Amino acid sequence: METLLYAAELVQEDGAYKLVVQDVVRDTVQITPVPASMVHRLPAFLSVLSAKLGPTPARGRR
Repeated sequence: METLLYAAELVQEDGAYKLVVQDVVRDTVQITPVPASMVHRLPAFLSVLSAKLGPTPARGRR
């Protein structure tokens, strides 16, 4: 059985990006600005991370 611990969203608002991370267990939310340069590198970062950790099946939103 899966237990959701954290949920993260990358949001764009008025040309600015922010990362919204919800701690589902503690019912808290943290929001931090993210530079556009980091947003554009996110796919490459995720590819590197997946290569190091091994593939995991993709999940849909519930």
